[in-house]
Amino acid sequence: MNDKVCASPSWTWPVKLDEYDRSPELKPEEAETLCANQSSLVEGIPPLEVIEKCNLPRLMKPLEDVCTHIELQPKYWANLKAMMVRDVAVRGRSYWGWTEEEWIASIKKGGHEKPSVASVGYLLCGFDAVHKLGGKSFIFYGLAYRIFGREHIRRLFADLEKMLVNFGYRDRTARIYVPRAMCEVLVTNRSPCLEDLTVEVVQKVFDRRQGRHPTFFLSAVSKVLANLKIISAPIKRMDRPRYPNPQLLTGVPEKWALAAKYWFENARYTWRVRTQNYYFLLTVGRWLGATHPGINGPEDWDRKLAVECLTMITNIRCGDWRAPGQHKRQYGRPLKPAGRMQCYSAVRVFFADLQEWGVIPPRFDPYRSLTPPRSLKALVCSSAPRVIADDVWAKLLWAGLNITADDFASKRNPDGEIYTFYPIEMMRALTVVWLFAGLRGDEIRRLRVGCVRWQQENDSSICLLEVPVNKTSAAFTKPVDRIVGEAINVWEKVRPVQAKLCDSKTGEMVDFLFLHRMRHLGSYYLNLGLIPRLCKKAGVPQRDLRGKITSHRARSTIATQLFNAKEPMSLYELQEWLGHRLPSSTQRYAKITPTKLMKSYSDAGYFGRNLRMIEVLIDQEKVRAGVGAQEAWKFYDLGHGFCTYDFFDQCPHRMACAKCSFYMPKGSTASALLQGKNNLLRMRQEIPLTDAEAAAVDDGASALDSLLKRLANVPTPAGPTPLEIRGESERAAD
Repeated sequence: MNDKVCASPSWTWPVKLDEYDRSPELKPEEAETLCANQSSLVEGIPPLEVIEKCNLPRLMKPLEDVCTHIELQPKYWANLKAMMVRDVAVRGRSYWGWTEEEWIASIKKGGHEKPSVASVGYLLCGFDAVHKLGGKSFIFYGLAYRIFGREHIRRLFADLEKMLVNFGYRDRTARIYVPRAMCEVLVTNRSPCLEDLTVEVVQKVFDRRQGRHPTFFLSAVSKVLANLKIISAPIKRMDRPRYPNPQLLTGVPEKWALAAKYWFENARYTWRVRTQNYYFLLTVGRWLGATHPGINGPEDWDRKLAVECLTMITNIRCGDWRAPGQHKRQYGRPLKPAGRMQCYSAVRVFFADLQEWGVIPPRFDPYRSLTPPRSLKALVCSSAPRVIADDVWAKLLWAGLNITADDFASKRNPDGEIYTFYPIEMMRALTVVWLFAGLRGDEIRRLRVGCVRWQQENDSSICLLEVPVNKTSAAFTKPVDRIVGEAINVWEKVRPVQAKLCDSKTGEMVDFLFLHRMRHLGSYYLNLGLIPRLCKKAGVPQRDLRGKITSHRARSTIATQLFNAKEPMSLYELQEWLGHRLPSSTQRYAKITPTKLMKSYSDAGYFGRNLRMIEVLIDQEKVRAGVGAQEAWKFYDLGHGFCTYDFFDQCPHRMACAKCSFYMPKGSTASALLQGKNNLLRMRQEIPLTDAEAAAVDDGASALDSLLKRLANVPTPAGPTPLEIRGESERAAD
């Protein structure tokens, strides 16, 4: 038994144990008295008669002191004494010598006097197994009232209620359930003083409740103690512990299972990564036991076996080599490229670490023998960011800027009052940060109070957001829209002052921005809580062609839009804004949209550069009359004249007309008659240009002269070359 008493100067143990004779064995006269009154101790004899016949001062005086302290009404004293004397007579020992099981049996037989009997055991005999009595916190609640005093417990309850309401807890929780859980902690510590509590005591209560009773209210107690700086940080609760599959190691060689467990316990990765790799290593162990029964541990592997394992991973499907009892969801489906890469990495890192630690001899190079195929790397590295379509994103923006308490209501009171788990101001700030800040989900959860900073520049305020340390960079500052800073400032004004919590990534004690009831925002709340509600309000599905809308897809969408804006951010500017360590990471987001690509393509003038539009006049009268090939019916307008050659688009002199016999100068009689006709059909024809012709269009006179020189000896459709035509013209002029 434990005789621990409170060492606090503000409260002392209510009964003076040193003044009592606490010997467990009955004295001879006590035994004779009990034996002489054996008939009076049977059930049914009034308690008062039992007490009068059994004069046992050594046992009665401590009981009377306890009754006085717990303020038990005098009419119930006789019942309590009679129950204690009867059990003493049955067991042949004083209550100072009862075992834990005997005390539990006596308390359970106490009926309405259970708290009183428990008080006797607690105060006089150091009874510590109150949690084994059942009734959850009710027995602790009644025991604390009796032992520590009603006035003290009521004052404590009032302080707790006020603090918990400020934290955001509902009135009933703050008024009833959490104070009762606090009573369990105080009774376990055997002191009503909060200052006497330690983290070990709180953890002890948590541990004995795990798996049997919910620890939600005990978690609230630890938050109160952390806020009062009595303990360093709240205790992490686990209401639903995960039980391992008892058949998980079935088919796995013993040496391989021990090596996998050793790696899991000593690897330098996060718990999540170590767990994923550990389960796949057991899958490899089951494959090893089925296909290579003579090889038991990793020390027996060589390069040939590593290549076989590589082939197995290449062909593996969901459910292959699974343990008995595991779920069959998606059984037979091929693994996605990212999942397959994770499998390669798990085995490669496993052997590399064991060789580096000296656990196994280096019989092969894991990084060369277990290298994934290039084709698989290309599938993973070339995957485009899952950008949300513009129309869907616009609807989500509208929904996020217009959220109300109705959108997050979990229930309504009978009077119609809406109840939301998180304050609506917090939800507005969280929504705006997700829609406009371009942060990872972990960065959003770990934002700190005071993360918004305003900077005055050119008669306007610029909002700067302090981003915490992330997986690729140190803490940095990025500019964001004003609406982000305004929403965060509104939440900070109504956010209750709460204790600092430990940042798991940095180990610092910080004031988290999105903190409610002294608890982090849930890891999956963005994907499972916020985004589904926004999709419902916006009237858009939660899945599109690129998959489910998740928190990271907003980051991809914002980055892509910034890169494709009218005045876009450069690659390195976008890298700084996103907080990437390498530009190659940013390049995955810097994808040019088809709209911008089409605009750039049109602005390049590819069609205009390589095609020439020329006006063609068609004499419809001659066409209807069916004229022969000797008469012209199609006239190409060259500006200074018309070309009557039917295959003008194939003429090498089309850009620099040599004025052969097919040429009709403007101003001539034939030209005037042609333009005076009413039945002319005017149309435009595209003429493709060669490189030399395109250069003549782009570069001007010099390129045109070069083109004329190249065509000087090329025959025209009429037969003569430009030099011959020019010579005949000069002779005619002379």
